Amino acid sequence: GAEIEIKLPPMVFDADGLKLLSQIENWSELLPDIAVLTPHPGEMAEMTGLSVDDIQANRLEIAREYAQKWGHVVVLKGAFTVIAAPNGDTFTVPVASAALARAGSGDVLAGLIVGLRAQGLDALQSAVAGAWIHAQAGLTAEEIIGTSASVLAGDILAFVPNVLADLE
Repeated sequence: GAEIEIKLPPMVFDADGLKLLSQIENWSELLPDIAVLTPHPGEMAEMTGLSVDDIQANRLEIAREYAQKWGHVVVLKGAFTVIAAPNGDTFTVPVASAALARAGSGDVLAGLIVGLRAQGLDALQSAVAGAWIHAQAGLTAEEIIGTSASVLAGDILAFVPNVLADLE
């Protein structure tokens, strides 16, 4: 019989997806193409065996090291989110706001990256653009609502169209 080749779509891993990946030996070699991984420092610690303190003290260097080692784009979330490419390039989103540190805000970020990948951007482009749009939407929500303490993940999502409109 004829062999059927299954082509897997571009992939973005967040939250439990990252935890499950880290339980598979040689997981980084099993993923097709270049995936996007979106760990917060705790998830990055679980994936690397490093401490959260070590990761936080060397965010850019660790994101770069593991993006190169794994061959995938790493979006190390947190204040001044770092995006690292397998070729060693790094990008930092120059935003640190409590408005972005809300339950569910990482889901909004992952969704933005997925949406951009689905529209044809490559892994690195979607990660950088998604992280920037996410940060700007969070800052806009904080400005409109009046305080970062009152911003919810849904508010960040609600202001994404405003950020996109400003880009046109």
